[in-house]
Amino acid sequence: MTEIHKGSCLCQGIRYEIHGLIGESVQCHCQRCRKASGTAYAVTAPIQAVDFKIVQGEDLLKKYQSAPTIQRCFCAECGSPILSIRQEMPEIYRLRVGTLDTPLMQKPVMHIFTADKAEWHDICDHLPQFAERP
Repeated sequence: MTEIHKGSCLCQGIRYEIHGLIGESVQCHCQRCRKASGTAYAVTAPIQAVDFKIVQGEDLLKKYQSAPTIQRCFCAECGSPILSIRQEMPEIYRLRVGTLDTPLMQKPVMHIFTADKAEWHDICDHLPQFAERP
């Protein structure tokens, strides 16, 4: 049986479903993720692009080229980040886990790009930490 996860943006203008597995989530501390989220890190998880379906508000999903090889997709109305797409791996999306409406029981497995970590944030768990992407 296929797993189905549902999610949305803050204003509920975009609603999506994922018909498949959500991979291991990571806490990314890179400067781009911090700026895109306005927080100390972003929690993302890989999903298969073919499993991602927008069921409402496709016209609200906007893309921003945040780096030469990375597009960030967000709601044009409320600004919620939904996912990112890496040019070298277009078949895999990086989902912003905080936009899920259905429970996700798995916990993040690591911190990445800790060399770029916000100086005002302390990592207080025992997850593995990597200065860059492992």
